[in-house]
Amino acid sequence: MRTRPLWAVALFLGGAVSSPAAEAFVTEQNGGAVSIVDLDTGSVIDRIAIKGAPAGVAVGSNGVIWVTSPESAELHAIDRASLTVRTIPLEGGPFGVAVDPLGGAVYVTDWHGDQVLVIENGARTAALTTGRSPSGVAVTPDGARILTADRDSDQVSIFDAASRARIATVPVGTRPFGVTVDATGRFAYTADVGSDSVSVVDIAAGRLVATIAVGARPYEVALAQGTGFVSSSYSVTVFDVATNAPLGEIAVGEYPEGVEASADGRHIYVANWFSNSLSVIDVATRAVTAEIAVGDGPRAFGDFLDD
Repeated sequence: MRTRPLWAVALFLGGAVSSPAAEAFVTEQNGGAVSIVDLDTGSVIDRIAIKGAPAGVAVGSNGVIWVTSPESAELHAIDRASLTVRTIPLEGGPFGVAVDPLGGAVYVTDWHGDQVLVIENGARTAALTTGRSPSGVAVTPDGARILTADRDSDQVSIFDAASRARIATVPVGTRPFGVTVDATGRFAYTADVGSDSVSVVDIAAGRLVATIAVGARPYEVALAQGTGFVSSSYSVTVFDVATNAPLGEIAVGEYPEGVEASADGRHIYVANWFSNSLSVIDVATRAVTAEIAVGDGPRAFGDFLDD
């Protein structure tokens, strides 16, 4: 088993591919880079050096890829057209990152500072207090709500994006890590590392509505065609979104973490942290159809597909 930086240990404890998602942007924590993967050919077409053990990633609608570096306390903006990188110094331990799909604001969780930082026009404009050790962050499709998974508080914080006020805290499972909002903006799903569960949160009501047992130490949830796919330490767990019933497990690479659905919902892409690969899952058959080799230590924590 390969070793991890101390902050990563803390997180732990607590052929050709056809897809409409043309590219994947895969953060490689150990390799210090972001690989750009052509998903039609199943190959890495560019690789951009990023210092500070890059982990979180979010693809913006304006051709900018946002990447967090927890070890150097930085946020990087990669211009897809030119492959140039602008670095924004932050503070603490920037980890999760999400982009408002309408307004373009960027939200970055600060693991050490118990806050989510707001970045607008390339500069920090606000800091919103969260629970302890926020990891994942998500934004509703209308941009109205920001949600953070507050790992060491066992809760989700919900913020009003306009007023930047925290309007609810919702107790969930133990040590929630990733948080995913569905396409309607009604429900959020947290992957609870400490309780081997997924918590389902009604965002408008600000309350927990279901808990789903999944595989050991889950990290993140992807949703496609009425089905949830959860990356865990040893596999991808599948559940029915309507009934929350388990539908089995899918063997992928070693230590899957980042997981995301293609825009058409036909494929799930899984970043395998220890086996340096992306697994491609066909949603209809729930079979792995390809393995794409990437660099060392892929995490791809967040929204890493360019649809």
